[in-house]
Amino acid sequence: MKVQIDTDRCTGHGRCYVLAPEVFDADDRGNGVVLLDGPIPEALVDQARRAVANCPEQAVLVTE
Repeated sequence: MKVQIDTDRCTGHGRCYVLAPEVFDADDRGNGVVLLDGPIPEALVDQARRAVANCPEQAVLVTE
């Protein structure tokens, strides 16, 4: 599983980096950024999925 953030959709609600702080962080404007390059480690997959499910703009995208 890999994740990315659609920067055109993200408005900085911050749910991704609150729910999955080991996967996401905030840039200097408060928009989400992915911390990990490559596949999400198995131990963090549930956190990442929770962030995807809770993004109000559906800006967090998953590829399997």
